[in-house]
Amino acid sequence: MRRIIKAGAILLLLALLLSACGMELDGLLPGAPARPNATEQADHAGVAQPDGGASTLTVYFLDVGQGDAALLMCDGMAMLIDGGDASSSRLIHSALHSYGITHLDYIVASHGHEDHIGGLAAALNYATVGTVFSPAAAFDSRAFDNFVRYTDARGAAISVPSHGDSFTLGSAEVTIVGPINPSDNPNNMSIVLKVTHGDVSFLFTGDAERPLEEEIIVAGYDISATVLKVGHHGSDTSTTYPFLREIMPSYAVISCASGNSYGHPEENVLSRLRDADVTVYRTDMQGTVSFVSDGSSVSVSTDRNFDIQTNPTQSIIIEDYYIGNVNSKRLHRPSCSGLPQEQNRILFDTWDEAVNDGYTPCGTCDP
Repeated sequence: MRRIIKAGAILLLLALLLSACGMELDGLLPGAPARPNATEQADHAGVAQPDGGASTLTVYFLDVGQGDAALLMCDGMAMLIDGGDASSSRLIHSALHSYGITHLDYIVASHGHEDHIGGLAAALNYATVGTVFSPAAAFDSRAFDNFVRYTDARGAAISVPSHGDSFTLGSAEVTIVGPINPSDNPNNMSIVLKVTHGDVSFLFTGDAERPLEEEIIVAGYDISATVLKVGHHGSDTSTTYPFLREIMPSYAVISCASGNSYGHPEENVLSRLRDADVTVYRTDMQGTVSFVSDGSSVSVSTDRNFDIQTNPTQSIIIEDYYIGNVNSKRLHRPSCSGLPQEQNRILFDTWDEAVNDGYTPCGTCDP
């Protein structure tokens, strides 16, 4: 009799442990996710639960490789914007677990491409959900079908927002600013949203390209932001000069994979960000990038390589030398907004040296 009671107790304990870890639906996520190491857990806890009673917005730009995923937490509420591709399922599952999130107030699928929605089924597998946003209720892909199936399994339904809609995430206000008009290009149907927390704001752009960027500007939305999630992983189709001038961010985050086949981020985009004097963070080089806002200021941390050079010429800020354009023979200050591309540059220690080599001063920076 004693042995039977002991065996029953062991089975009960195993059942409780399985329940605490979260059961998986339909075998989408075989096996339990790997837990982060103790150092990572301590770092995450320090970011997610800062000291003091002031309202705090924490934004994690998760390193999901060649995709997008951002987790936002404010005053006990949580929102997940995109989830990377299907291979990111374990990471999404593990992130929610390590941050202690069992309920997502909002899930936003920026658009139907798999590198943005593939991992959202994992989020729905692990956590309950309040509202699920998508720019369309249907999309022809297996990843989107899984997303819909797991949304249904949670007893939720996909909501298609309109630009101008707004809602709150704790003390933060979220405003949908795109898409504006129907488009055959899924990138230009991306949900673009601004999250405002006091004087600090974040702009999430999905894969919005030039046409949608122009439509948002014409619509007159205030898209100025402290932090920009760079559109389309740093593709030259996005983050155009007019759009960037409206945003004027202090910081930008590029979510992409190291050595990806697309060449993201492209040099033209990096050059525009340099011209706008934006500090760039990259998931391919720094892992997950975390921001914490207290409503008046923002702090940033990275999983690794915090001080690494993420934008090839950001370090060129002193003016004890000059930069020449080998094609135009123009001479520039290092801080000039019209610097040539890296491969077309030549450095001079003195102005006289450059002039003697036939270079003439740039009319913009007037060295």
